[in-house]
Amino acid sequence: MSLRLGRPLGLVLAGSLLFPIAFAAAQGSDGRSAAGKGVVINKKEIASTATFIPYKAGGFDMEVIAVRASDGSIRTALNTCQVCYRSGRGYYKQVGDVFVCQNCGSRFRVDQVELIKGGCNPIPILEGEKSDLGDSILIPKAFLESAAPYFAVWKKRA
Repeated sequence: MSLRLGRPLGLVLAGSLLFPIAFAAAQGSDGRSAAGKGVVINKKEIASTATFIPYKAGGFDMEVIAVRASDGSIRTALNTCQVCYRSGRGYYKQVGDVFVCQNCGSRFRVDQVELIKGGCNPIPILEGEKSDLGDSILIPKAFLESAAPYFAVWKKRA
């Protein structure tokens, strides 16, 4: 089985993105990096206040947003704006139940994360780009590496 990522980079991943559940036990010291396999998100740790998970790929510092929407689902996105990422300040801070782009000031509701593609909002990490492992979610290294260019001029959040 192969999946085509819905990204401008057009990377095609061969093979299954489903990794063994035991893999979640291989987490790194921050509890979220899974021994070079990507990012593992413990579902119990995610709340309506976003968790910003750092990751390094392709030599670039990145962040993944994980947040619990009002319907109880966990939504994930890259912490960079689909429009403003080239500015270096196209990242989000949470203010109440909205995310605010630090470049243009656009506001984006928590419940919209992962549901809306395009425009000034965080780049969604969709179902085919991550795996549900029961108690956790795996965002594979290959996907994160394919998205690294969006963070080429990204300035770390202050």
